Amino acid sequence: MHKPQQMHLTVQLIGGTGIEQGAWRWPGDQANAFIDVDALVRAARTAERGKLDAIFFADTPAVTVDLATSSPQAALDPVVVLTALARETERIGLVATASTTFNHAYTVARQFRALDLVSSGRIGWNAVTTSHPAAALNFGAEIPDRAERYAHAEEFIASVMALWGSWPEGALLLDTENGRFADTERIRPVMARGRRMFSRGPLGLPPSPQGQPVVFQAGGGGNGLALAGAYANAVYNNPFDLSSATAHWQAVRRAAEGYGRNPDHMTVFNGIVTSVASTEREALQRRRELDELGDLPSKVAYLGTQIGVPLTMDDLDEPVHEELLRDAHAHPGDPRAPLALRLAKEGWTVRDVIAHGPIQYHPVALGTPEQIADMLQHWFEAGIGNGFTISPDAADGVADFVDHVVPILQKRGVFRTEYEGTTLRDHLGIPHQNGLAANHPALRSAKEPQA
Repeated sequence: MHKPQQMHLTVQLIGGTGIEQGAWRWPGDQANAFIDVDALVRAARTAERGKLDAIFFADTPAVTVDLATSSPQAALDPVVVLTALARETERIGLVATASTTFNHAYTVARQFRALDLVSSGRIGWNAVTTSHPAAALNFGAEIPDRAERYAHAEEFIASVMALWGSWPEGALLLDTENGRFADTERIRPVMARGRRMFSRGPLGLPPSPQGQPVVFQAGGGGNGLALAGAYANAVYNNPFDLSSATAHWQAVRRAAEGYGRNPDHMTVFNGIVTSVASTEREALQRRRELDELGDLPSKVAYLGTQIGVPLTMDDLDEPVHEELLRDAHAHPGDPRAPLALRLAKEGWTVRDVIAHGPIQYHPVALGTPEQIADMLQHWFEAGIGNGFTISPDAADGVADFVDHVVPILQKRGVFRTEYEGTTLRDHLGIPHQNGLAANHPALRSAKEPQA
């Protein structure tokens, strides 16, 4: 019998708390969670209790927020965090970002292969072409233009995967009787080279139970799609609405097919912010209170920009005046602006328009567990690549989602009730893999260069 498709779920914590700017101040949350690995362990165990595919840690190697009022979005090195979580969890996948712009391919290959072994095959690598100016300054470098960053990333990912494949399946012998540790005829230098890098190899580490880490890719446009189509099994997407999510999934499918790959072995994880409460009104109030803990004046001003009218804090608890609404229009450069304008025209106060989340980077699902489950199921069945990355508004939102929304999805048969395998590849339903295809141009059969 054909098994019905089920959705895939990851959870993401920003700064160890939640995605809202003031989440570190939320009552009951831990203000220092960004440096408390025990808090991250608790979140991972909660996500594992819900049978989620993975917990994800984004990373930018720089301070990207105003530390006077905000918790760092990335503090503890993700390799360190994943090592700790690997020892404190059993089944959940563990995914982290490592930049292709400010790293060496051998370092990433070695670190993530080691993590994959420590976790018994539960690691994913999110390959990102970092472009933040503060990160460039930390490495004493300049940011290459977009085309060059992605060309470099293509060589980088190919080199990492070639290095992973430099120790083939079955080459670790551990034959104590005959004194044969490994089959060195099969563990060979790979000579992964391109215009921008070279790595001889091999790695000194054998494959994990899933072969190699799952490659995730985050980045849009033609460059990002080409990279995902060639190498990734999972793609992070930041949709603005359902139509953009379905369009992105179709583009990912075409990109995979263009490289001769099976798009059924791809998952798109669409970012969704969740605010769960017993009623929709309570969820909206929760978001109002979180807004108060952040930079609310800036949000008011930004909303005004979205709908083309001047707004100040004096307007906060009133609907946008009808005279202003006559001239209001959705900013053509902001895909979220039509939602902001619609909410304003529905008569919500400025505070409530903001609480609905139209200035958030991701769509906001707020309301009862049933309402949030309804939204996720609707999107899932519309064809968005089967996956969601849940970004709770605050840290307690992880448990809210796991304990109240997940059981509804399970009861409806659209999400697993138990893990059926032990590796991240098992969770995602993708094949075992170790290295690049044998005919990939990044692989070279040349001998080691002479000194």
